[in-house]
Amino acid sequence: MTDRLHLYDTTLRDGAQTQGVLFTTAEKIRIAQLLDALGIDTIEGGWPGANPTDSEFFEAAPRMAHARLAAFGMTRRSGRSAENDDVLAAVLNAGTSTVCLVGKAHPFHVTEALGIPLDENLENIRASFAHLRARGREAVFDAEHFFDGFRADPAYALDCLRAAHAEGARWIVLCDTNGGTLPAEIARGVEAAIAAGIPPDRLGIHAHDDTGHAVANSLAAVEAGARQIQGTLNGLGERCGNANLVTLIPTLLLKEPYRSRFATGVTEEALRGLLSASRTLDDILNRVPARQAPYVGASAFAHKAGLHASAILKNPATYEHVDPAAVGNTRIVPMSNQAGQSNLRARLAEAGIEVAPGDPRLARILEEVKEREGRGYAYDTAQASFELLARRALGLLPTWFEVERYRVISERRRNARGQIVTVSEAVVTVAIGSRRITSFHENLHAPEEGDAGPVHALSRALAADLGDLQSFIADMRLTDFAVRIVGSGTNAVTRVLLDSEDGRGRQWTTVGVSANIIDASFEALADAIAWKLCRDNAPVPR
Repeated sequence: MTDRLHLYDTTLRDGAQTQGVLFTTAEKIRIAQLLDALGIDTIEGGWPGANPTDSEFFEAAPRMAHARLAAFGMTRRSGRSAENDDVLAAVLNAGTSTVCLVGKAHPFHVTEALGIPLDENLENIRASFAHLRARGREAVFDAEHFFDGFRADPAYALDCLRAAHAEGARWIVLCDTNGGTLPAEIARGVEAAIAAGIPPDRLGIHAHDDTGHAVANSLAAVEAGARQIQGTLNGLGERCGNANLVTLIPTLLLKEPYRSRFATGVTEEALRGLLSASRTLDDILNRVPARQAPYVGASAFAHKAGLHASAILKNPATYEHVDPAAVGNTRIVPMSNQAGQSNLRARLAEAGIEVAPGDPRLARILEEVKEREGRGYAYDTAQASFELLARRALGLLPTWFEVERYRVISERRRNARGQIVTVSEAVVTVAIGSRRITSFHENLHAPEEGDAGPVHALSRALAADLGDLQSFIADMRLTDFAVRIVGSGTNAVTRVLLDSEDGRGRQWTTVGVSANIIDASFEALADAIAWKLCRDNAPVPR
């Protein structure tokens, strides 16, 4: 027999408190639909009336196939009734079936922040939830600063929970608002709430990650009896973030004892879309995905050591705690100057290339990798460039185009209105079969408008016209650009790593090395396009 765990997402409200994050209404709608498809039970859309975007979101609220939308607000303010509190009215007028109200559960915050007597705070909680019950709403009480309050005055903190529960709150959520509580104390707080009369199937946990324990604290709360988990996609949230649902969800579905004890609204099929959901949010925020992120990071299933790669070839369970495909991820066996033939054959197999053990070409590939890494290349990161190198050595890489020459010019000047602008012009000539094609691209932007510089101009010029190959790269875009100086003095070179992605959700990294940063960038750009053409089986032009 399994218990039902309720997943409550607050990306659109608490996640929006992240420094540097500002969602548009259209982005909030897109994220809500993403969460619904994932199988989240409740999606907290924001605080109606607090800002125009949140109000607009509820006015244009998308229809959900699975999830319930929740509006967030606060318990009534002192000196007025719940019926006459305009802030509470705005939350109710959002029209959601679920309403979450935050209220103080720490005496210090009641007397210092609110400046009211402790009994008055309890009455505000009771009146607010009685008001929600009378209007037929599913009510959620976020007991703010509960664990700090429980530490300071256990009786009062529990009285706050009982006040909301007595008036029909469906969920009583224990909030570690400052994020400083550790798992053992979380468990004690949950157990105390249950002993105080709050049923386990009405208890939830809201953890912040200020000690790096938000996921562990959420699991500790579940083990102690809580049945709702609040969190955000990719761990967004103010300060250090909230509990990361992208880590929690696969843990609940794939790890014991949770897999056997609990059920969620997330199906196995939806779980396979977890990486895509995580990357989509990063795309919306224009952020580079965290390579070391559990389950969904690009390095989450990377095996660099030769011993590991050899064992992985025999049985992936030797060095993988779950199947990468379960969360939509893939295994990576990087290549570096530490690699042996086991790594090499495993990496080639991942690319669909089978080479027999002992094939003399393997040794030659390894020697070339080591020689090039000695010159500054980094193939443990640039998997796509490594694949091209290996295919070329094995005679398995067609030539789709050849770059005959390129030129790039950057200039800073004032425009007709007296504004300082940067102009980057790039011209690229390529040979495609029997044709010669010259493409031009110009970027013109104010410095404060972003990084549309010479590398961007080169990228656009190179990809502007590849003849019949154009359709194969139409959905390709660059997502990150990293530069590192390798060596020192006159022997120093520039290493450029480019991250690319396409419409299929594939992401790949290429590398270029040169004493000239533009030349290194162009090498990585050309590799990025070649890898895309290779993986899409593009025909070789004549």
